[in-house]
Amino acid sequence: MKNYLFIKKAASITLLTAVLLLTYGFVDSPSTDAQGARKIVVWSNGLNDIAKAELLARHGALKFKDLSLINGSAVWLPGEASEKALESHPGVLRIDDDVEVHALAKPGTSSVQPPQSIPWGIDRVDAELVWATNNADPVKVVVLDTGISMSHPDLTSNVKGGYNTINPLKSWNDDNGHGSHVAGIIAASNNNIGVVGVAPLADLYAVKVLNRNGSGFLSDIIEGLQWSVQNGAQVINMSLGTNSDIQSFHDAITAAYDANVVLVAAAGNDSEAVDYPAAYPEVIAVSATDSNNVLASFSSRGAEVDLSAPGVSVYSTYKGDGYKTLSGTSMASPHVAGAAALVLNTPTDTQFETITESSASFEVCVSEYDTNCNYAWDNWEVKNKLQGTAVELGSAGYDTWYGWGLVNAWNATQ
Repeated sequence: MKNYLFIKKAASITLLTAVLLLTYGFVDSPSTDAQGARKIVVWSNGLNDIAKAELLARHGALKFKDLSLINGSAVWLPGEASEKALESHPGVLRIDDDVEVHALAKPGTSSVQPPQSIPWGIDRVDAELVWATNNADPVKVVVLDTGISMSHPDLTSNVKGGYNTINPLKSWNDDNGHGSHVAGIIAASNNNIGVVGVAPLADLYAVKVLNRNGSGFLSDIIEGLQWSVQNGAQVINMSLGTNSDIQSFHDAITAAYDANVVLVAAAGNDSEAVDYPAAYPEVIAVSATDSNNVLASFSSRGAEVDLSAPGVSVYSTYKGDGYKTLSGTSMASPHVAGAAALVLNTPTDTQFETITESSASFEVCVSEYDTNCNYAWDNWEVKNKLQGTAVELGSAGYDTWYGWGLVNAWNATQ
């Protein structure tokens, strides 16, 4: 009798644990040889957490995490039949593929810690001309990437925290190097060693959404955007991309944009169409140029490109306490993110003029960039300022290689 009671109690605990995991918890991915696929379930309004958990369990789904930014859940589904059955439920708006997203840099060369120098890209965007009056302190810049080195002497003073969306129980420390390289371009310290970034006193936040191989799932990117919005990000750099246009990705980008975050992303490295998320209109898409101000042969191009920035043979911080030279639109994007941080730390051009008509006087806003005259930088105004002050390259006006031209931090902060 005692044995029977023990077995019954154990079974109840197992069932309760399963429900709790489906409702609230983090579960590891099934083994790679398991049938099925990772998906993003986007819910209709009206279902509570218990109802969602029961619905997923009924169709054999395992939940990895909730994605409140898009009212969704990242799950594993055992097969196509299960997916179709779940999608037919009125509580499900749609089911998207949880695609892989990749860092957009090419292999490079490493070096030990040198005396500080200003990398050619930082000089090319004229960032050093701004530092006497503006270091972007304390603008919050999130790096959605492989993490940032916790021990790098050129980064530690500016890194204020982070989060690991792949596994929240693990560190956001960079085990690849890509994220640390990007972070250094944005905000390596002006401290007499190594390199210096575009905005050398900006507050960096490491959100680890890519693994040690530089790849990750869309659901982890979406959670990274969610964390960034919840923690007051002002700029988000995304040196990553995918060829897949997934509605859940666009919904998450739109939600972050609606929260007034400046979104910057790498255009892509396949010499073809612009990758996502850079291709979304809410994002500043950045192509890569070389030291001759010519578009890099690998850089993606198209009507979605907004700006260009240095992206060939860029020297910056790396994992641990190292440094490395890398190429890619991954390197171009953080030059623009750093410039955006400097703009956010610059007074707006808010101005009013008094107009008199028929003996009545009233004020009219005449600001060029503070278009709603609210004495603050809105994200679209930052984008307009960066585009309106860029150095023209290629064809006159806008073109699909360089967008509105090469970003220039000095022009953008005047």
